[in-house]
Amino acid sequence: MKQKIGYLEVGQGLRLRWALALLLICYSATLWALEATPNAQDPVVEARMIHISEELRCLVCQNESLASSHAELAGDLREEVRGLIRQDKSDTEIKDFLITRYGDFVLYRPAVKPVTWALWFGPFVLLIGALVAAALYLRQRQRLHAPSAWTAEELKKAEQLLKDGESA
Repeated sequence: MKQKIGYLEVGQGLRLRWALALLLICYSATLWALEATPNAQDPVVEARMIHISEELRCLVCQNESLASSHAELAGDLREEVRGLIRQDKSDTEIKDFLITRYGDFVLYRPAVKPVTWALWFGPFVLLIGALVAAALYLRQRQRLHAPSAWTAEELKKAEQLLKDGESA
């Protein structure tokens, strides 16, 4: 038998206490959170690594920069870039090293050269080709469905049918 205390039954009060306890436990977990520690001991190296890796493409994600990717390979490549920075390599030397290892695809903005023309001009060529194909298709469709010119005899028949319809 359930007892009523105020407007709550005893069973409801127990559920409310459990819900509050669960809420308190979840909230207290945020109190244990710590500040994120930087990856590099040297902030200059870290800032330079971020600057360089923003210009590089993640090889796993392909639509993210190396700096913002959470893929394991991206972390390894960032560590590789940090190591090259510690070896006093210039930005172009680091990029050249990665290009020789992974190809021009690793750069977000690859150089315009015959090997990369497809990357730079391919989308525009495809767009122009699609527009030309659509125009040709629409022109052909218009020719097939265009009304043919009526002969004088057909016009007389049509006028006669209209006159017969009005008189009926």
